[in-house]
Amino acid sequence: MTPEIILVLIVLGATIVLFVTDKLRVDVIAIIIMLTLGWLGLVSPLQTFSGFASNAVISVMAVMILGYGVDRTGVMILLARKIVAIAGASEKRLIAVISSVVGVLSGFLQNIGSAALFLPAILRISKKTGIPRSRLVMPMGFMAILGGTITMVGSSPLILLNDLLIQGNLEPFGIFAVTPIGLVLLAAGILYFLLAGRHVLPSGEGEPAARVVQQEIIETWQLPQSMHHYIIPKESPLVGTTREEVSLKSRYSLHLLAVKTGKDTLFAPWRYTVFAEGQILSLLGTDEDADRLATDYGLVPVGDQQRHTEEISEEHAGFAEIIVRPHSPYMGKTLREISFRKEHGLEVLLSLTKEGEHRRGFFGIPMDIGDTFVVYGPWERIHRTGQGPEFVLSAVPDEKGVTPSKASFALFCLIGGISLTFAGVPISLGLLSGAVAMILGRVLTIDEAYHAIDWRTVFLLAGLIPLGIAMDQTGTAAYIADAMMAVLSVAHPFLILLGIGALATFFSLFMSNVAATVLLVPLVIIIGTSTGIDPRGLALLVGICASNSFILPTHQVNAFLMTPGGYSNADYLRAGGGMTVLFLVLATGLVYISFVV
Repeated sequence: MTPEIILVLIVLGATIVLFVTDKLRVDVIAIIIMLTLGWLGLVSPLQTFSGFASNAVISVMAVMILGYGVDRTGVMILLARKIVAIAGASEKRLIAVISSVVGVLSGFLQNIGSAALFLPAILRISKKTGIPRSRLVMPMGFMAILGGTITMVGSSPLILLNDLLIQGNLEPFGIFAVTPIGLVLLAAGILYFLLAGRHVLPSGEGEPAARVVQQEIIETWQLPQSMHHYIIPKESPLVGTTREEVSLKSRYSLHLLAVKTGKDTLFAPWRYTVFAEGQILSLLGTDEDADRLATDYGLVPVGDQQRHTEEISEEHAGFAEIIVRPHSPYMGKTLREISFRKEHGLEVLLSLTKEGEHRRGFFGIPMDIGDTFVVYGPWERIHRTGQGPEFVLSAVPDEKGVTPSKASFALFCLIGGISLTFAGVPISLGLLSGAVAMILGRVLTIDEAYHAIDWRTVFLLAGLIPLGIAMDQTGTAAYIADAMMAVLSVAHPFLILLGIGALATFFSLFMSNVAATVLLVPLVIIIGTSTGIDPRGLALLVGICASNSFILPTHQVNAFLMTPGGYSNADYLRAGGGMTVLFLVLATGLVYISFVV
């Protein structure tokens, strides 16, 4: 054992302790480990920071941008609605449906791509059903990882495995050779969460509410939450009148949020907007007031609410607080004078001035610095209003609004980026090309792309990559493998397989799964030859186990989902510990049955 190996083992032990104790943030731990390796001279200065240019880190950054871009087009809203329509609001049914779809998809796509595609939909499902996101995101991520074992092109280690077998003069595997094992592993993973999910998944207590800003505004200002949608029939007295003539606020205490004519939706109609036959009115107020208006004007309730009112759903529109800026050009002017509704497309529900709170008659009050208005309208217009010289948003809403016209192009960029990897293009190059295409195609801006990247995940992955390099080039990984295999070489074949699987799984926690595969496959081929166990079976076990890592957020998928899911290291240790034991036993047993018995 060389001094370098001793130092690497000490750093490796410290890394494990830091992750398990969870005293520091994972990105801080990774940065400390990265710098320690550099200061100790275990890696060169260039290698110390090489993780920031690694294939894994660039790939994760790219899928974050791609996922954000696709979500901005509204595609994930439709997908979320389809999933909820099938599975309902049941946590177990949602886990089963989502996990099955993501797992099978990962057999043909890189698992990080599958996770990025479904994450926005899952976050929206969490909002819609009220199920904490922490109970949906991790099962999806684990199934995306397990799904990579369904085919020989589902994960990088399995793709590389055939090349290593050919180099060892062994017959390569067909694309579906691993499918029976992969399907069993995927099914077992789904059952694991269905049966043990309530014990191993975070409870979600203390998790920030998905609509916290919206709920705070509603509760703070005691706003009505009931929306009512009516069709204006031909015989209604409302036909031909204007909004101002009806006096919805003063007579009925109702806010007219939008008017839909055919396929066009007009938010915050101007006071001179004329009502016409067939229009759909979207009103905010109490049931009693809405019923009174409907009775007076013969309005007909909308039958298919979802189909007719999609544009004003929470994904597209909501409440916000805007404040008059210092030196605003609107100073001293009234909302009526500037035609606020016509200019900004937002409905004003109430105002707060130095004189107090106003719920009626405030359109004629001159504006002053700090005056606050509670408005409702499309997210895009809310953000635009808050970025102008007149107003500032008191809290920035999470929603950004959607651009459905870009949906096809956004999907093309995502699928195109993933498809390039099947043509032999490195995954980082393919995915980043798709992300840049989205920016050039104006699906999102470059600033939004930077905002989409979770830099904690970037530093976590980049900081640990030098540890894998140090383990490899100092001989530490080979030393651990040789020591373990020396003990197992005289053991029962099942124990040999179990030891190889555990070693591959352990290495994949701190090394790239490709590096672990390259290191272990030649070694297990030698072990297979000397023990009489089929070397191809041992090599396949290495590829399967190196593809799967659940205990720590060091796998690309786990790192990618850590922040959106709100997870800690302890959450991965609890849920991933049981999954790892189940996975190792099943993978070892299936390979043992297929290649030894």
